[in-house]
Amino acid sequence: MKLKRRRKLVTYLNILDQPVRFNPFVFSRTFLLWAFLGLIGGVIAGVYWIGLEFLTHVLAFFEGWTVIPVMAVCGLLAGLIIHFIGDPGEIHLIVNNIRFNKGKLDPKNNPSMILSSLLCVASGGSLGPEAPLVQVTGSTGTWLGKLFRLKGEELRSLSIAGMASGFTALFGAPLGGSLFSLEILHHKHAVEYYKAIIPAFVASCFSYLVFALIIHLGLGPIWNLSAYEYSGIFDFGYAVLFAIVGAAFGWGFIFCTKFFKSVFEHRPIPIYLKTLIGGIALGAIAFYFPLTRYFGHHEINELLSGNFSLTLLFAILIFKIIAISITVTSGWRGGFIIPLFFVGATIGLIIHQLFPAINLSLAIVSCMAAINACVTRTPMSTTILLATLTGFGHFIPILFASLTGYFLAPRIPFISSQMEK
Repeated sequence: MKLKRRRKLVTYLNILDQPVRFNPFVFSRTFLLWAFLGLIGGVIAGVYWIGLEFLTHVLAFFEGWTVIPVMAVCGLLAGLIIHFIGDPGEIHLIVNNIRFNKGKLDPKNNPSMILSSLLCVASGGSLGPEAPLVQVTGSTGTWLGKLFRLKGEELRSLSIAGMASGFTALFGAPLGGSLFSLEILHHKHAVEYYKAIIPAFVASCFSYLVFALIIHLGLGPIWNLSAYEYSGIFDFGYAVLFAIVGAAFGWGFIFCTKFFKSVFEHRPIPIYLKTLIGGIALGAIAFYFPLTRYFGHHEINELLSGNFSLTLLFAILIFKIIAISITVTSGWRGGFIIPLFFVGATIGLIIHQLFPAINLSLAIVSCMAAINACVTRTPMSTTILLATLTGFGHFIPILFASLTGYFLAPRIPFISSQMEK
């Protein structure tokens, strides 16, 4: 080939390698990658949810004393899966990998996470499917990024977008899910990875679209709070007072979890024995207090529509906190955000029974926001999520409660990998 032709070929290749010049929009090829990731995340979430619902209906047949051996067997099976297939880790590992492992989430343990979490959640453990979905869809984002040879912040952003797509599919709040995937990574500077917000938002929207199409999800709130009418500026003060109570129980949950962690780690035992012991304890609690079984997605509505005595509400509150703590520390897999919302709703109902003159919806939503923000340190996404899930029309009281719970949180975070390092 002559030198002149070689020069022309190099010139043409350089032109082809450059971005298209005539595009007047912000839209680019990377948008398609974010959207494709969202579509995959929505499909994963939809299939996971269908499997979870089917398995839950099968295991819900066992009631009364039979719930104890059923949860014990499911705990043992989940532990054996983790022991032989691989330990998928928990939310601490996800945060660490995003922050310190260049945003890489390893997908090799996804089969272990999916199988073990399905058994744990469907049998009645007090953890929800949000953490498994975040792990699986986030690692899918990592895999897709490596497939397209992305590196550095681009790969990290795609992993975060995958996390957001999984979280959004479950909660149905694209903005809230996007912010949560950023806030959960760092407790002091929530916008440390702010450049990932647009990829996360795009992936979340497409994920929710596919998830809603698969399971025929509506756009309304899933928890039926009674109508709230703004009665004046004192409502903000009430929201802060209720949030202080919710934050106090957030501290109680953290200390309860640390206690059971020390119990389970007192002597080194195989993971399947820990999950077996946890299953027996959780089954015993569910036998005496059936409403504490499962993670609270449907049980919150039962709680709100039921006519429970004050004594029973206190018992449900205490044993639900114990159940979540045992589930977290005994090796069962799942997320604790929806269970914490259940605890917050119970606190709000107790406050209303003690002081009937206060607004029930304000008390419930304030306590739900405060305890979750106190434990997870995610005030912005908590506010948006609760406004979406409860249909609570007034945004500002929830924000006041979330910020109160956030600033009253213990200095050492519950998710240890959120600490400044």
